[in-house]
Amino acid sequence: MSEQQVSASMPTNKPDADESARVEKAAGERRRAGFLSGAAGRNIGLVLALLLLCVVGFATAGERFASVSNLMTILSLGSVTGVLAIGMTFVITTGGIDLSVGSVLGLSSVWATTLATQSYGWVVMVICALAVGLGAGLLNGLIIAYGRVVAFIATLAMLVAARGLAELIAQKRTQIVNVDAFNDIFRGNLLGVPKIVWIFAIVAVLGWFLFNRTTFGRRTVAVGGNAEAARLAGIKVKRHLLYVYALSGLTAGIAGVMILARTSAGSSTNGLLLELDTIAAVVVGGTLLAGGRGTIVGTVLGVLIFTTLTNVFIINNVDSSVQQIAKGAIIVGAVLLQQRLSRRTT
Repeated sequence: MSEQQVSASMPTNKPDADESARVEKAAGERRRAGFLSGAAGRNIGLVLALLLLCVVGFATAGERFASVSNLMTILSLGSVTGVLAIGMTFVITTGGIDLSVGSVLGLSSVWATTLATQSYGWVVMVICALAVGLGAGLLNGLIIAYGRVVAFIATLAMLVAARGLAELIAQKRTQIVNVDAFNDIFRGNLLGVPKIVWIFAIVAVLGWFLFNRTTFGRRTVAVGGNAEAARLAGIKVKRHLLYVYALSGLTAGIAGVMILARTSAGSSTNGLLLELDTIAAVVVGGTLLAGGRGTIVGTVLGVLIFTTLTNVFIINNVDSSVQQIAKGAIIVGAVLLQQRLSRRTT
């Protein structure tokens, strides 16, 4: 047999090499998609978006945007929404929604500033605000978990009812905080940073710990991923949903205290439409609307992105209608990106 015949009869490994290359390429694409859809990839993208907004703000407004006072303004404006968003992250991770947080905030601020409440001092004011928020959240949870009412409808009803009750109590008037001790404790700065920003930071850290380092957080993700599987695994789904909505109400009560510290006034209009900004920040931060995945760090970054964007618009005198259009486009873009990354990782 000649050398040509021997070489022709030997098997070639080229098809196997091509197949291996294709498998390796597909594995690399899956790894990249997994990184982008993972917590680290999402957070890096959010940080880059925030930095880009800061660059745009500095380029268009210069020192007016980059000043320390403007930074404190951004953080102060985002603090109330941020506290609401921490509680909302837990709710949306379960696959639910809470449309009532803005109205509950307003109700808690009104209840805490009635003459009867203020006559007992700042401690009772704070307790009343927290109790109103917690009570509204518990009622939402009872109706949703045990009454089997859809979360959208139940919390929409609470949105309307809480706002109406706040108007009745305040008689559509603004109630001024007259307790000096309350203003001394919650208003002003601590180490050069507004005290309400410190409150937001504390709530965010506690929320992160609860979500990522406790069984409560793991059960929240499990219920949102598959409620029936969670039930079969031994999780009391109804009771857990009750706790989650109670937590959302409690954060609304905390935000009510913060709005009093920022404005020194309780009003039925406090928190008006704030639930929309809250939900938007949570979704942009990477929490899935369908449930089963949430991120506290992403929520904080989402709050900062929306607050910074609003600040850039205000400094540059952009029409409020344009601002709303831009925010709507960002929300739609975030949801589309979530869907795309979810398909690539399945």
